[in-house]
Amino acid sequence: MSHFVEMTDVDLRYGGEEDGTLALSGASLKVDKGEFVAVVGPSGCGKSTLMKAMAGLWPVSNGVVIVAGQEVKRPLSIVGMAFQNATLLPWRRTLANVMLPLEIVEPHRRRLGRERRAYEAKARELLALVGLRGFEDKYPWQLSGGMQQRTSVCRALIHEPQLLMLDEPFGALDTFTREELWAVMQNVWMAKRPTVILVTHDLREAVYLADTVHVMSARPGRMIHSRKIDLPRPRTLEDTYTPEFAEHTHALRDHISTARAEAA
Repeated sequence: MSHFVEMTDVDLRYGGEEDGTLALSGASLKVDKGEFVAVVGPSGCGKSTLMKAMAGLWPVSNGVVIVAGQEVKRPLSIVGMAFQNATLLPWRRTLANVMLPLEIVEPHRRRLGRERRAYEAKARELLALVGLRGFEDKYPWQLSGGMQQRTSVCRALIHEPQLLMLDEPFGALDTFTREELWAVMQNVWMAKRPTVILVTHDLREAVYLADTVHVMSARPGRMIHSRKIDLPRPRTLEDTYTPEFAEHTHALRDHISTARAEAA
């Protein structure tokens, strides 16, 4: 069976061959369609670089990346991305921020003029799904950090991407808001079922959200362990205190500790 994402023996170097930085070396990863995957590892191991390679934002030096059956050689339009900082446009209201990708990504760009009402309804539906009904006309400065991140996730989903990439999207938030957004993200994924790749330093977050967690080595990064998370869904915060949940987080921590020790 073919996989939705297939990365095979990928090397990626920033800068020149002689004085550049080798960020990935022999990195391989397979992700099934509709799967929620988390990638963890030591700081600086190349987690974000891995995402850039998959999305076609940075060319690989060696190896192959295939997404949706096509080799990645340029930026992909089927990808939605959300980052640690919400990066909302301050002069646009919430609804307008969510709809921004529709002004850029085809075929939505050429349809937007004649189908604006339908697109607006879709954006409002997404905002309601993440608990932001009634905040459509607010500016970013009128929203809390957690609300801004919810808006960012909606913006990443509005053009119905087949692949959603989340680069530490909750890392800048306080613990309570972050845990609240885990549940929001789980609900969104269960409702829409995109293929998701989450980069995070938070092992509890990874185990709470993912079907599979992949552990990377220290730089130059490669996959050194994959762990299936067999906990039933929907998961709750109470589940994070169970022995079964703790077993997953402790095992992942051991692999990361090993990777750090080998790099020392």
